[in-house]
Amino acid sequence: MLGLDKKLVLYGFNNLTKALSFNIYDVCYAKSKREQEDYIRYIDEQYNSERLTKILCDVTHMIGATILNISKQDYDPQGASVNVLIAEGKVSPDNIDRSCNKGLDFLEGDTVHAHLDKSHVTVHSFPESHPENAVCTFRVDIDVATCGEISPLNTLDYLIDSFDSDIITIDYRVRGFTRDMCGKKYFIDHDITSIQDYIDKSTLTRYDAIDVNVYQSNIFHTKMLIKELQLQNYLFNTDVYELPPKERLDITNSLRREMIEIFSGANIY
Repeated sequence: MLGLDKKLVLYGFNNLTKALSFNIYDVCYAKSKREQEDYIRYIDEQYNSERLTKILCDVTHMIGATILNISKQDYDPQGASVNVLIAEGKVSPDNIDRSCNKGLDFLEGDTVHAHLDKSHVTVHSFPESHPENAVCTFRVDIDVATCGEISPLNTLDYLIDSFDSDIITIDYRVRGFTRDMCGKKYFIDHDITSIQDYIDKSTLTRYDAIDVNVYQSNIFHTKMLIKELQLQNYLFNTDVYELPPKERLDITNSLRREMIEIFSGANIY
């Protein structure tokens, strides 16, 4: 795949749009209705809109963008959403909605960038349980859409580490084109063969991963499933040593079955 030479002079600014969709599932065993309700409440507190905002602000900082506006919401009975409008580089203070950005230290001070090629970062959380199933799930969807030279791929390790990620689905697509001074079109400005190339190798060793890529259309898809399942890490308010061996095995099988079904996108059992 041909990447864009950094020394190549473009005509105008970079018109490419790079969209990263990052979806994770955290799985937990909560046997009773009370435990399930407590788990959902715990997740809502741990990943409320304030914490999700901090994660998205970190992502924005990592890709070298500037925050223009933040919109966040905690939902009743559960879940949260955050939307961050960003621009490549710094912008005039007049174009930043500081009323929505109070308490964000790195937004203070003078800003001097040009480019108002606006993009966005969003996150939505979906805690889930069912009375007939002791396995609860917590899903987080994060979308990072950038314009120009900014690429969101370098944030993947941070995003994976920010959540208890048992199943991960990642989609990456580059849209549009940009031109050099002679008018030649470039439909991608960086080399990529797989999303996995942008994930730390020590992280990849913890997962089984598969790719489905359409190189001709600059579409890349990766799914990851955690390899090792330490039961204690999946029990909510229960010590593994309180459970008899057979029950431990049954719970482990139940958790693994849920993970495989989510990973495959099908009810296979």
